[in-house]
Amino acid sequence: MIYLKFIKKLLFIIFFTSLFIIFSNSFCFAWGDPEIVTKINSAFETIEDWILKISTPAAAVAVGTGVFMKKFSFGDEERIRMGKKLIKGSLFSYAFILAIDLILSAIKSLIS
Repeated sequence: MIYLKFIKKLLFIIFFTSLFIIFSNSFCFAWGDPEIVTKINSAFETIEDWILKISTPAAAVAVGTGVFMKKFSFGDEERIRMGKKLIKGSLFSYAFILAIDLILSAIKSLIS
């Protein structure tokens, strides 16, 4: 029941976001890009580049920490479990960031 409500809200957000993107792009083609839109686009591109540059070392540090937690646990099962969770979580997060970058690049290539 909770999942159904979550899925409905998610679909609602995706629908109206896609409508906003479609209508904003159609107006931009007619009159060109206003200055504020250009500034916002460049700001988002800068933020995207910054996140990609920071995420690689952060994922490496997290994986290294997880490996050291497993290595130096001295048989403590809780630390081994925490190390495995840290490794899996950091790799999943890094893969998610790279997937989002891939999706945004595909959308940019379709728009322009």
